[in-house]
Amino acid sequence: MEALTAENPMTGFEENENQKMIAQMIRDFGEKEIRPKMMEWDESQEFPVDLFKKLGELGLMGVLVPQEYGGSGFGYHEYVTAIAELSRIDGSIGLSMAAHNSLCTGHILQFASEEQKQKYLPKLATAEWIGAWGLTEPNTGSDAGNMRTVAEKDGDHYVLNGAKNFITHGKSGNVAVVIARTGAVGDSHGMTAFIIEKGTPGFSAGRKENKLGMRASETTELIFDNCRVHKDNVIGQEGEGFVQALKVLDGGRISIAALGLGIAQGALDVALQYSKERHQFNQPISNFQGISFKLADMATKVEAAKLLTHQAADLKNKGKSVNKESAMAKYYASEVAVENATDAVQIFGGYGYTKDYPAEKFYRDSKLCTIGEGTSEIQKLVISRAILK
Repeated sequence: MEALTAENPMTGFEENENQKMIAQMIRDFGEKEIRPKMMEWDESQEFPVDLFKKLGELGLMGVLVPQEYGGSGFGYHEYVTAIAELSRIDGSIGLSMAAHNSLCTGHILQFASEEQKQKYLPKLATAEWIGAWGLTEPNTGSDAGNMRTVAEKDGDHYVLNGAKNFITHGKSGNVAVVIARTGAVGDSHGMTAFIIEKGTPGFSAGRKENKLGMRASETTELIFDNCRVHKDNVIGQEGEGFVQALKVLDGGRISIAALGLGIAQGALDVALQYSKERHQFNQPISNFQGISFKLADMATKVEAAKLLTHQAADLKNKGKSVNKESAMAKYYASEVAVENATDAVQIFGGYGYTKDYPAEKFYRDSKLCTIGEGTSEIQKLVISRAILK
């Protein structure tokens, strides 16, 4: 049985000491630094850059980055724990932390040259620099292969023209990894990844989105107007950008699963507490089966989402394919985030609909999880293809 246990990721995941330490650190930090300000940031849509600098000091902006590049050198279980604990307090902080780690930093970590890693990872891992990642365009969301942003070779440079949208940290980011077309439309080997620093002529941020939820996580356009990028800033080889992006998204799905898990847990936390404090008919509402069964469903969904997410994390740590498992985790955890947030609002009743109580924010924030980094429909496509092979 021993060999089976070692190989089988389904045998359960004991929380390791690192995870316990990270969880406690984030809870303490969150109560002091996030909770007092989060509704203010939400109302004003302020992206709190200083907070992310503090997260950098705690090692949370380079969780997966090896220590030789200034990162924490942890694995995916610790990473999932960190995102989930942040999102349990404020989903938009969890989202920005996840996007910085898994997309921009993750792309450089996985595919950049040693020279590029030495140059960018220490700045990103400490949050001296905030990272952005540009794949989505106004007309290409799920259909990223049809992107219109082009990069034309001109001597030792590439000249980029076009626009990206829904880019996390598009305005505040110091550096972006951007995928642009260097070949034919629709050719999966016709796209290339570039590292582009803020201040590069012809590279600017456009409109900032006014969003339903995740409002403290900045989302803007990126605009390229004859933006000249040196060939030294290409990640890997010309034509590899789209294939790299798909692999980055495989890992990125684990981070969105963790985000959904955290929101689902946060919604359960507040609903549970409120149900014990709120009295109707001379007893706490948690005494009523209509409420207690809702809470039972919410708690069960959280546990299932946690297992799926840590299974994907386990496979990722072992260097195995996570295509199907990360899609399952992302799909399930994000849907559960929406379901639990909806149930939390219901348990709070009229108060659930007001901004004085915490349920409505989980409700607004949760919806993004089913859309970002591949919609639930795209996850089902990935899963169905995997099981029908």
